[in-house]
Amino acid sequence: MRWVFRLIGLVVVILAIVLGALFFLPGDRIAKIAAEQITKATGRQVTMSGDTRISFYPVLGVATGAVEVANADWSEAGPMFTADSLKIGVEPGALFGGDIRITGLEAVGPQIRLERAVDGRVNWELGVEGVAPSGQSEGGTRATANRLSLTLDRALIKGAYLTYTDHGTGEVQAIRDMDFDLRWPDYDGRATFDVVLRQAGDPVTVSGHLEQVGAFIDGAVTDVVANIEGPGGRIGFDGRARLQPQVQGRFDIDMPDTRAFVAALDLGAVDLPQGFGAGVRGGADVTLTQAMRLSLRDMTLDLGGNALSGAADIELAGEVPRINAQLNAGALDLSKLAGADSNEAGAGGDTGWSRAPIDASGLALANGEVALVADSIDLGDLKLGTTRTLMTLDRSRAVFSLRELRGYDGLITGEFVANNRSGLSVGGTMKAEGINLERFLADAMDITRFAASASGEVEFLGVGQSVHAIMNSLSGKGALRTGRGVISGIDLDRLMRAGDVSGGTTVFDTLSASFTMDKGNLYNRDLAMKLPLARAEGTGRVGLGARDIDYLFTPVLLEGDNSRGLAIPVRIEGPWASPRIKPDLEKALDLNLKAEREELEQKAEERLEREVQKRLDVTPQEGQSVEDAVKDKLKDKAERKLRKLFD
Repeated sequence: MRWVFRLIGLVVVILAIVLGALFFLPGDRIAKIAAEQITKATGRQVTMSGDTRISFYPVLGVATGAVEVANADWSEAGPMFTADSLKIGVEPGALFGGDIRITGLEAVGPQIRLERAVDGRVNWELGVEGVAPSGQSEGGTRATANRLSLTLDRALIKGAYLTYTDHGTGEVQAIRDMDFDLRWPDYDGRATFDVVLRQAGDPVTVSGHLEQVGAFIDGAVTDVVANIEGPGGRIGFDGRARLQPQVQGRFDIDMPDTRAFVAALDLGAVDLPQGFGAGVRGGADVTLTQAMRLSLRDMTLDLGGNALSGAADIELAGEVPRINAQLNAGALDLSKLAGADSNEAGAGGDTGWSRAPIDASGLALANGEVALVADSIDLGDLKLGTTRTLMTLDRSRAVFSLRELRGYDGLITGEFVANNRSGLSVGGTMKAEGINLERFLADAMDITRFAASASGEVEFLGVGQSVHAIMNSLSGKGALRTGRGVISGIDLDRLMRAGDVSGGTTVFDTLSASFTMDKGNLYNRDLAMKLPLARAEGTGRVGLGARDIDYLFTPVLLEGDNSRGLAIPVRIEGPWASPRIKPDLEKALDLNLKAEREELEQKAEERLEREVQKRLDVTPQEGQSVEDAVKDKLKDKAERKLRKLFD
C-alpha cells in the first residue's frame, strides 16, 4: 500500500515539475524554436518581432508580433509572406524532446506575394536542403530533417491579401479578403484545405484534399480532389497531380450562369451568348504536362443548347494558347454569334439588318486549328445542314475551309474568312451546286416568289462591327445559273405582251446572270431568261444593304410565225418584302413604236424637202442632195446681189 502512495506522490511531483516548466517557459523561446524549424523546413528565413505571449488553453502556444517569411533570392519585391501577428500552437510533449511540433498557425492581416520570374522560376518552390529544385530528392532519398515540424493540425488565415505577378507577361492579379483553412496532421498523410474568396463580395469557396503530402513535396505524383463553388456554378477535379505542374484526372463543370460565376471571381464582365457559354455543363479527361501542354479527351460540353464532344490539345506556354481540336456537334445554333435578332434583323423588311454590335474579340484568344463536324448550323437568317469545316485561327483571323456544307438541298464549298486584326471584316470565295432558291432567298432576303434550282459562285468582302454595316459595305462579284423555275405572283409573259398586272405565275426554262457588288449594292446587266413564248433580258440593282430592288425586265424576242405582238418591259422596285411590279410605259413606247416613229420622221423629212424645192425653185442634180442644192442656190443668189452693188 505504501508503494501505491509513493507512486501517486511521484506522479504528483512529475506533474508539478511539468506544470512549473510550462508556467515558467519563456514564450520567445518557443517562438524562436518555431521560427527556426519553419526556416529549416521551408528553406526561407523566418523573422518574428515584437513581444510574444504564451497561452495554455485551448492549446499550448505563443502569440507573436509582426512576422516575415523571406522571398526567393531572385525576387526584388520584398518578403513572400508578412503578417501583423502570428499565433503558433505546439505539442507539449515535444518540448522535452528538443523539437517543437507545430500543431497550429493563425495569421492576422497576412499579405502573400507569389511571383513567376521571366525564366519560369516561381517563388513558392522551396529549395530546402536534400531536395533538388525539380522537387526530386537528391540520391532518391528524402531529407528527414524537413519532416520534424512541417505538419499542421490546423493553419488558419483570415482576411489575407494575395498578389500574383508574372514578370514574363507583366500580368498582375490580386485576391483580397481571402480566408484559408489547412489541416495537415501527418507529413506523409492527407492535407485538407478550404479557401474562401470574396473578390466581388459574393463568396467563392475552394475545397478539397491532397493525399500523401510529403511525397507531393518531394516531387512525387499523388491523388488530389478540388472543387470551386460560387454564385452561378461549380468546377471540380478528381485525379492526380505533381508539384512541378503535372496533372491528370477528370475535370467536371456544372455552371448554369457563367456570367455570375466569373463576376464573383472579379475576372471582368462576361456576356456570352445563349448557347455558346452563357451556361456550361460537361467534363473531360485532362492531362497537363510540365511543358504546359494540355490534353482533353472524352470531352462533352453542353453550352446551353449547343452540345459539343471531341478532343483537343492545347499548348499554354506561348503568349496565347495554341489549339488543335476535333469537335463534333449535333444541331448547332450560332444565331446569336451571327448578330441575328428577331426584333432588329428586319424580319418582313421593316427595320433592316441588325445594328447590334458583333463582339469578335474572341478571335484573339487563341491560335490553332479546329475541325468541326455538325449535323446542322443555324446562323440566324441562314439555316445549314451537315457541315464539315476546318477553322484555322491565327492572330485574330479565322479562315473556315468549307470541305462540305449542305444547305438548301445543295452543296456549298469554298472558304470563309473573319478577320478582326484592325476592325471586323468578313469575306470569302464560295461555289454552290443545286441550291433551292425559293428557300434560300426567303431566309436571306425575304423574297418568296422565286423557285428554282441554282448553281453559281461568289467572291465577297464586307467590313463593319454589325450585320447592318457589313451588308452595306459588301463588294465582290459572282454568277448564277438555273434550270426550269417559277416566279409566283406575276405572269411576265402576259405582262410583257399586254401590260396585264393582275398576277399569275411565270414559268421559265432557263436563267443566267453575272453580277458585281459595290457598297452594299448588287448590279446585274446581263440577265437572260427564256420563257415559253418569249426571251427577256434583265438589268438593275439589288440593294443588299438597304434591302430594296430596282430591276427592269425587257423582252427581246416574241415568238410566233413572224407575227409581232406588243412588248412591254416590266420594272420591279421597292423593298424586298413588298416590291411594286409594273409595266414601264416609256420603255414600252421606245421598244414597240420605234419603227413607226422612224417612218413618220422619214415622211416628214421628205415632205419638207418637197416644200423647200417648190418655194426656192431648186432642182437637185444627179447625185446631189436637196440640202446641197439649196445651199448652191442661196450661194448663187448672194453672189449676184454682191455684183450689183459694185457695178
